[in-house]
Amino acid sequence: MTTPDNNPLHGVTLEQILIALVEHYEWTGLAERIDIRCFKSDPSIKSSLTFLRKTPWAREKVEALYIKLARTKRP
Repeated sequence: MTTPDNNPLHGVTLEQILIALVEHYEWTGLAERIDIRCFKSDPSIKSSLTFLRKTPWAREKVEALYIKLARTKRP
């Protein structure tokens, strides 16, 4: 089992992850990296959260991109 220190997602909500990704990549950049319609067609945090909560494969891709971003932003 991973400890909270080793898990970059520990204590971070899906909404916080999505907001961080949108701030960094914007919706167009996010849609280029993850091919999901809710990122391309009239994107919003609310609609994306609804989709990601119901779709495990999409959530995994978003979480993986967030982990990659978090690792590149470390000092």
